[in-house]
Amino acid sequence: MGLLAFKDAVHLVSRTGLGAEWDMIKQLEGRSQEDAVNWVLHSAASGLRPTPRMTPWLKLEPMRLNDMKTRNSAWSISQREGKLLQAWWVEQMLATHTPFIERMTLFWHNHFTSSIQKTLQPSLLYQQNLLLRRHATGNFAELLRAMARDPAMLVYLDGYQNTKSQPNENFARELLELFTIGRGQYRESDVKAAAKAFTGWGVDNNTGKFIIRPEEHASDSVTFLGKTGRFTGDDIIKILLEHPRTAERLTEKFWLEFVSNRPDPALVSVWAQQLRKSHYDIQRFMRTLLTSEPFWALQNRGTLVKSPVELVIGTLRTLPYPRESTQELLNLCRLLGQELFDPPNVKGWSGGEHWISTQTLLVRNAYLSKLSRGDLNDKSAAGVKLPNASEEQLVEWLLPVKPLQPLPTTPGARRLVRSLLLDPAFQVS
Repeated sequence: MGLLAFKDAVHLVSRTGLGAEWDMIKQLEGRSQEDAVNWVLHSAASGLRPTPRMTPWLKLEPMRLNDMKTRNSAWSISQREGKLLQAWWVEQMLATHTPFIERMTLFWHNHFTSSIQKTLQPSLLYQQNLLLRRHATGNFAELLRAMARDPAMLVYLDGYQNTKSQPNENFARELLELFTIGRGQYRESDVKAAAKAFTGWGVDNNTGKFIIRPEEHASDSVTFLGKTGRFTGDDIIKILLEHPRTAERLTEKFWLEFVSNRPDPALVSVWAQQLRKSHYDIQRFMRTLLTSEPFWALQNRGTLVKSPVELVIGTLRTLPYPRESTQELLNLCRLLGQELFDPPNVKGWSGGEHWISTQTLLVRNAYLSKLSRGDLNDKSAAGVKLPNASEEQLVEWLLPVKPLQPLPTTPGARRLVRSLLLDPAFQVS
């Protein structure tokens, strides 16, 4: 491919960010593919918004261990502060100059799920979000080891209750099934062996920090995925990272997130081998993906359903419409099925076509209709300044494929943009 045409720049910005931001598209238009991809991958991260005020572990956790009154108080605090945490991330997404980092942080948040409802510890989830940001485009092996030590994850999957006298298999099971090799690649005996290897890993009752309690570690020999030894949790992770299916499943998830809804098994195998050979270098992998033929192929455009965050936050970042309150945006995402810091279960959000139902499609259209309403004949409406572009370019800007509904016959950019927002093709990227 030569220099990026406008529609190609739109594709790259839409798939790697939050919305098709005009200024960003114009920065990439006319660049070489390699230069444009490097620009996305190496943009300096935006600063974070001020930390929301949250009750520390030391104060909140003991409340959960006492009588019903204090447990209810702990629940109320966690729900209130959880809303503040959700609002913090929405505001960060709206304000960031590097939406790719937010996109990647959200990707990992859906891979390594934890929820407010289970942990009841917003302060730990905030720290987990910072961890995901630090490793967002770094190294998956390091991220996996860090998540195994993450207090929010240890609470969410009961890892902090995993002792040699009472092994808890929850974290071990999800480590195998969801985070690495997947079903069909292990036996129940492997789950039990992994759980034993992680005994003693927990959370310090005084600080809420990760701690290993040697006296709670079951040091007897176990067999895990055909290997026998006195394993620690790090040994289990090392074995899983060496397993081919870990890289393959991770590659499949990246494909579904950035390329199309139908992974190519042959190319997935090749990319997975490269991922393992690079010791799980995420940025190098993303460069391979974003410069690949499948990523740029016309037949793969318009194949990914926008998540609620992409639709709600992305539309506001794309178009200069007045925005609703942060709480209203949070409620909208909830109605559409994506509540930040609170995925439906340990598997996270299924995504893809699961985002669309009769009910959510009505909510999506109502939001877009409300957002774009107003006097469509008024070219000087306050706060609504659209790019000075041709009708053809406006269509390429907002839709990844040709519109499925007739365009308005009455001229006017605001009228056309409203029509494009309400076109079914706007629901995909």
